[in-house]
Amino acid sequence: MDVRSLTRETLPDLSKRADQHKYDHGHALVLAGPPGAGGAARLAARAALRIGAGLVTLGCPLRAVAENAMQLNAIMLRGLDGAAGLAEVLEDKRLNALCLGPGLGTGGSTGELVKIALSARRATVLDADALSRFQRSPDALFKMLHADCVLTPHGGEFARLFPDISRDLQAGGFTKIAACRAAARRAGCTVLFKGAETVIAAPEGPVWLSDAGSDRAAPWLATAGAGDVLAGMICGLLARGLCATQAAGAAAWVHVEAARSFGPGLIAEDLPDQIPAVFRSLCL
Repeated sequence: MDVRSLTRETLPDLSKRADQHKYDHGHALVLAGPPGAGGAARLAARAALRIGAGLVTLGCPLRAVAENAMQLNAIMLRGLDGAAGLAEVLEDKRLNALCLGPGLGTGGSTGELVKIALSARRATVLDADALSRFQRSPDALFKMLHADCVLTPHGGEFARLFPDISRDLQAGGFTKIAACRAAARRAGCTVLFKGAETVIAAPEGPVWLSDAGSDRAAPWLATAGAGDVLAGMICGLLARGLCATQAAGAAAWVHVEAARSFGPGLIAEDLPDQIPAVFRSLCL
């Protein structure tokens, strides 16, 4: 198996050209949950914008519009209710990258939203609740996925989606690298398996490692909302045109560097605002 480490030398080009405008960098749509549960999606949306998506829209239930409007400026807001509302929004083909899961809830409506999003065949990040919603029927999710999807499970979510692979991993029959590859092949898309050693695998091609240990230790990432920010970063890079594995890998690397740039006391809200410092270190 071809296993490679993510370093600044192996990152894809994240720069922008002077002759490009915002629509050249894509339009990301992040879906938010009901009133009182929008913070996670707002974190993801801000991260998508900071990492370079040309435009970002937060889509939320109509009853949550006022709450989100009070806290958003550069991020646009669209009220929509249910699968029919999402289908209508996705008639705009300029929306080229989607993020579902952070704060979305695990009720039946989330499953319908995921179905509509995946049927639109846009580059899509599924995180958090969008994964847990299918814990009782992961095969139903796998049948809907396509090659431009990225799944971002932590250990618990991985075990719910891939229980047999997780059992083998815990028993020592799989390394984390082999487990992530097996999961990607089953899902038919890129899987980013989170942790101190984050593994990114597609069904084929190299497996990428983003190490947050030893000299890249970033223990401050163990904080609520950090994963939501990572999902938003991936979505923003998908909007910019990176393929699923490139977007997941680059986002994972920038995520760690942003945490290291801030240091102790980090909370999730700090992460997007550290992205410019990381870009400056790359001379972008």
